[in-house]
Amino acid sequence: MTMTHHRRHLLGATLALSSLAAPMAQADLDEVRFGVPPWPGVTVKSEIAAQLLEAMGYETRQNDLAVSVILNGVAEGDLETYLGGWYPVQTDMVEPLVADGKVEKAAANIQGAISGLVVPRYVHEAGIETVADLNEYRERFDGTILGIEAGTGINTAIGEAIDEDLADLGDWNLRESSTAAMLAQAEQKMRNGEWVTFVGWEPHWMNVSFDLVYLEDADDAGVAEIESTVWTVVPDDLKDQDADVHRFMTQYVVDTADQNDWVHAYSHEERPADEVASEWIAANHDTVATWLEGVEARDGRPAIEAVEAHFD
Repeated sequence: MTMTHHRRHLLGATLALSSLAAPMAQADLDEVRFGVPPWPGVTVKSEIAAQLLEAMGYETRQNDLAVSVILNGVAEGDLETYLGGWYPVQTDMVEPLVADGKVEKAAANIQGAISGLVVPRYVHEAGIETVADLNEYRERFDGTILGIEAGTGINTAIGEAIDEDLADLGDWNLRESSTAAMLAQAEQKMRNGEWVTFVGWEPHWMNVSFDLVYLEDADDAGVAEIESTVWTVVPDDLKDQDADVHRFMTQYVVDTADQNDWVHAYSHEERPADEVASEWIAANHDTVATWLEGVEARDGRPAIEAVEAHFD
């Protein structure tokens, strides 16, 4: 299989994106420029979209930038797409741009993603179904919840639940650390069959590597069953610039289980993103076909035909 590898540019977060802009000589785009924050899920998701667009005849450019810089670039028309508009975390960053007519939320590319406290399945099967069940077995958990980096929203929610003694968590401790350290400690406990509860979220490779159960919330503690949506953010005039790129972006909706697998391969197995993407595309033409329904390649062929020929 011969593939034209797209250009990927590593840019400083303070780089003026105006340097990326190129005047459009025609209605259709020649190049589709992505803003990519340093998150494994968005990295692979952007890679797959870029490879599909290249098979359709477009150039692509992936720019590694901070979220604030990406959103400014999309709003100013210097980037065509951002696949990491995580709500509710980024609601206050994106919604003002939507209200000002600068950007469009083209699609919820990940829907119903869950975050919150998790336990291994063997703990769940022993009777731990909600956060209110934890305290009955406090000693088995050492009265400790393993958290991620200080200052994150889920940690704040857990701390408030402890302070307010919600779901009987008043005597518990939150142990904050890096995500990698938290997962390493949790994995050690699970390997030994010990009881542990920690912060989980999807999409993430933990959902592939470990047999986890997300607890139900209780007492409105706000530490479980937290639903998130990830939006595709594009310039408000993308449909006018290129209706086919726009249609693809509105239809590019990813199953959470697929993104869990992508993140597992890229982040946990440390395989190159382009390899993970190309292998997945080649094996999943049916899913790709739903994303490309009614979309034409630049040469006028149905996009799925161009993709199937490219990844044959």
